[in-house]
Amino acid sequence: MKISLGEIATLVNGRLCGDASLIISGADILRDAKVGEITLASSAAMADELAKTSASAVVVSNEFAVEISHIVVDDPQAAFAQVVAHFRPPYHRVNIGISPHAFVSPTARIAEAVNIYPGARIEEDVQIGARTTIHAGAHIMPGCCIGEDSVVGPNVVFYERTLIGSRTIIHGGVVLGCHGFSYEQVDGKHIAGEQLGNTVIGDDVEIGANTTIDRGTYGSTTVGEGTKIDNLVMIGHNCRIGRHNIICSQVGIAGSVTTGDYVVMGGQVGIRDHLNIGDRTAMGAQSGIMHHLGDDQTVFGSPARSIREQMSMIAAMQKLPALRKQVLALQRMIAQPDKNNEAA
Repeated sequence: MKISLGEIATLVNGRLCGDASLIISGADILRDAKVGEITLASSAAMADELAKTSASAVVVSNEFAVEISHIVVDDPQAAFAQVVAHFRPPYHRVNIGISPHAFVSPTARIAEAVNIYPGARIEEDVQIGARTTIHAGAHIMPGCCIGEDSVVGPNVVFYERTLIGSRTIIHGGVVLGCHGFSYEQVDGKHIAGEQLGNTVIGDDVEIGANTTIDRGTYGSTTVGEGTKIDNLVMIGHNCRIGRHNIICSQVGIAGSVTTGDYVVMGGQVGIRDHLNIGDRTAMGAQSGIMHHLGDDQTVFGSPARSIREQMSMIAAMQKLPALRKQVLALQRMIAQPDKNNEAA
């Protein structure tokens, strides 16, 4: 897999600065790159780290000067991805069709060029679109529908009547359409409410590993087209997630929340039930959302407030130690008036 630096420059259509005959044996990130390897420094902010690297060459943009041999490109991330793919080419799965070791109900409707791997279970009245892949251990319950060119990862579970769009990627361990967390107390016991709805996922959605999305109580819990959901996210029943949202890891969204389009949620954001979040609103990591948010807001903290409010509060809190000392001094003066008079 060894290749000259000049050949790498040609591969990524970049401008070479250095020895074209230098042989490169691998590619790795700045922290781990070794002698004989090429690395990536995508911005001037990485200059100090680059100065310490053992790498023999680097892919960079035009932003800053570099001492070692380098290749200048307009998009360093995309170019380095090409280089890494040369040294570590992705595995291309062979089309296997429907494995004889998978269970597929006779009533399932399977389109052309679908791959169903061993151990998958496809129950009655399931519909799977063309060129979709169902990996080992996936369990698709009755009445589900999956669009074209989608990927369902290992050990995924779709409960009854879950609907999945086209070109959607569902990573391993995801559970869609499970029962919502809804109980009423009757005679001292918690009685589960009806769970008769379903879950609907739009086109071009990606859902990270071990995420769970509950079905609606009577209607649908929905995720809009183009939304990207990280690992370990929980979305409650009756939620309506808009288009092209970004939802980072460990977010928890309680039932009946509605979000607009292009909403961003940082890691561990928590949203209480029955709230509306406007278009293009961003929530910083660990934000606790306790009230409705309009369009184009940026909030953080728990409870979440605007950046201006939070920064003002943080500034005030930083003054508390000095203020405490002042209060203690005043208390001592009040407690010992005679000594104060003598000092005067």
